[in-house]
Amino acid sequence: MSLLEVEGINTYYGDSHILFDVSLNVQENEVVALLGRNGAGKSTLLKTIAGALTPKSGTISFDGTPTHQLPAHQIARLGLQLVPEERRVIGGITVHENLQLAAMTAKKPLSYAEIYRTFPRLDERRNNKGRELSGGEQQMVAIARAMIRDARLILLDEPFEGLAPLIVRDLMTICQGLARQGRTIVVVEQNVAAALSMADRCYLLNTGHIVFGGTTQELQQQPEIMNRYLGAAA
Repeated sequence: MSLLEVEGINTYYGDSHILFDVSLNVQENEVVALLGRNGAGKSTLLKTIAGALTPKSGTISFDGTPTHQLPAHQIARLGLQLVPEERRVIGGITVHENLQLAAMTAKKPLSYAEIYRTFPRLDERRNNKGRELSGGEQQMVAIARAMIRDARLILLDEPFEGLAPLIVRDLMTICQGLARQGRTIVVVEQNVAAALSMADRCYLLNTGHIVFGGTTQELQQQPEIMNRYLGAAA
């Protein structure tokens, strides 16, 4: 059984139909990339999986539990965490206090020692305010907050946007390490090269439809599909 099963979901924003009969699956300890042009429906799909949006039809299950009708906070407590594009680090409190707030909502929070082993840069900056951090450091805090809640599945929405290549490489290494430690990652990312270099499998979305699903190697062997649906980004 897959850790995450999405079957035939249709999601709307008001009267606008955004996702059309979308199906996908994610196995434990995988890194899966969701790729597509701007407006393809990638972020909407993450929000639907996380419970921020409710599909009009179709089903979603996480570790065998149906979640498509559950509110976001209940889904999060099952071990599925969304790290949104905006990061939402609280600027007026320290790194450590940001982590403490996240830990308060966890059933069984991880130890701070484990978090700081994974993110040594945050250990160095633990007493700095959120507003004093670089974009890359704020992204580390956002991922660390999901991790401290003992998330089994972490959904990352554009984690590399606006970051320097060196920071992107560091974050890629962290995400791959989380998968080796037993966590599962689903990433939406416009940096196609970075996403493909860290992903085991990928799905392509185009105007709300899944147009490809397979291994990263299988996609890279089909340049016509990459050019058609990713264009210059590929």
